[in-house]
Amino acid sequence: MDYEAHFQAALDGLKERGNYRVFAELQRRKGEYPRATRHLENGETQDVTVWCSNDYLGMGQHPSVIEAMHDELDRSGAGAGGTRNISGTMHAHRQLELELADLHDKEDALLFTSGYVSNWAALGTLANKLPNCVVLSDALNHASMIEGIRHSRAECLKFRHNDVADLDRLLASIEPGRPKLVAFESVYSMDGDIAPIKEILDVCEKHGAMSYIDEVHAVGMYGPRGGGVAEREGLMDRLTVIEGTLGKAFGVVGGYIAGSKAMCDFVRSFASGFIFTTALPPAIAAGALASVRHLKASPFERKRQQERVAKVRAALRAMGIPQLENPSHIIPVMVGDAKKAKMISDWLMENHGIYVQPINYPTVPVGTERLRITPGPVHSDDDIDRLVRALSDIWGQCALHRVEAAA
Repeated sequence: MDYEAHFQAALDGLKERGNYRVFAELQRRKGEYPRATRHLENGETQDVTVWCSNDYLGMGQHPSVIEAMHDELDRSGAGAGGTRNISGTMHAHRQLELELADLHDKEDALLFTSGYVSNWAALGTLANKLPNCVVLSDALNHASMIEGIRHSRAECLKFRHNDVADLDRLLASIEPGRPKLVAFESVYSMDGDIAPIKEILDVCEKHGAMSYIDEVHAVGMYGPRGGGVAEREGLMDRLTVIEGTLGKAFGVVGGYIAGSKAMCDFVRSFASGFIFTTALPPAIAAGALASVRHLKASPFERKRQQERVAKVRAALRAMGIPQLENPSHIIPVMVGDAKKAKMISDWLMENHGIYVQPINYPTVPVGTERLRITPGPVHSDDDIDRLVRALSDIWGQCALHRVEAAA
């Protein structure tokens, strides 16, 4: 077999369909977010404004986070030096786990190297080690959740997205007493819709099922202390497992689960994705700890971010730019064509220094291609005006459909 020809043909197919991913090589500038420097292949640079970051609240640039990381780097050095079991558990790791447990009003928490790994390892371990477990998975769950469930080799039943009646029907079909685990997200990152958490928990409790919620796009963002949608709705105590990330609203990197001491210890003791990987650098843990503590006490970033989202949405409506309405902070601008989505993204970058990444298949279904805009508290009124006017300009050039502008 000509391996290189096979690789190239597959890549050529992605390019032909408009699904080939091109990375924007950026350098974030301390204290200037959302400004960044884009490095081009010819050695030149370009000033850009980032509109698609998951650093939703700009905490990756917050002085308290940076200071905490500098201090821990000076105190402990660069790496953790091993797995958590073999010399790699630093004081900062345990401090952070206890802070996260407190954030979610749980007995304990467990750190992982990323949100992807925390889902993969926790779901894979729980579903595998509970005898004859069946997993009920929302149809739009993230790839990390799907891979964790596959890794477990447990039976998996998929329920229609956010459809409580379908979940109830499937749970009722399972013999009583069999271990059941319901896995879902709070905020779904591509459409920005929010799960009916209370209703899902009602059904879980009716059938004796464990509940596993992915709050990666919600922690830091919702609730009086940033505990997520479940905190905002007063439901954290009813959830078996809360999973979150340190790489989005908290602005650093890493993932975690929170729950009972026994559950966290169970995953700690049996999850290969936790046991056999080097621990997070202590400076990372210290930065995340500072971020979590700050957002617990400060509602400013959340309120300002919500105001910016509302302002962008209103401006898009006034220009007739189609957006997917939802109750979250994520604004999907709907294009419906992979090649046009990439063309619009490229044009915005080249002509206006506006960076919005196109989202194409397989991340979203064919025909629902979009630009995913994530306004933050640091975007100014001028930034918003420039973004919306540029989008309106290119919308006209592409002869794309507009919706009726707001009166």
